[in-house]
Amino acid sequence: MDVENYEKVCTAARNFFIGKGLRQTSQRNAIIAAAFSTQEYFSAEGLLHMAQAIDPSVSRATVYRNLPLLLESGLLRELDLGDGIQYYDPKFVEHPTHHHMICVDCEKIIEFEDTNIELLENCISRRLGFSPANKMLRIKGHCDELRLHGNCLRRREQET
Repeated sequence: MDVENYEKVCTAARNFFIGKGLRQTSQRNAIIAAAFSTQEYFSAEGLLHMAQAIDPSVSRATVYRNLPLLLESGLLRELDLGDGIQYYDPKFVEHPTHHHMICVDCEKIIEFEDTNIELLENCISRRLGFSPANKMLRIKGHCDELRLHGNCLRRREQET
């Protein structure tokens, strides 16, 4: 996320909290800054560590209380990547219709957008009389790196 969009998203998050009657605290600001300063997905624990790097006084409870509010604001999206851990997507605002391919060997996540998939989702939804509130496509498979080269750098990094 570029600096201009980062500032807009952080301001929108702060305004959302203020609109809910919540105080603007240094811990909440650290959580907001941590959540939107990365391009990577993160878990609640990951967010805790990133926020504590900004403000060591951020507690686990504060992170867990604020994550649902960030989701409610629409600035953050919750992802289930199929490994039993809830992840959060900080790029949701910039790319609300992106999807994911996940390698079952090295856990690499590839994001993609495709207007044909979006069109197909909309056609299927209309045909079946369904109005989706949220759409997410997740494809699990094997990336070509291991198959083509016999090794995968990401897989080796995870094993060490």
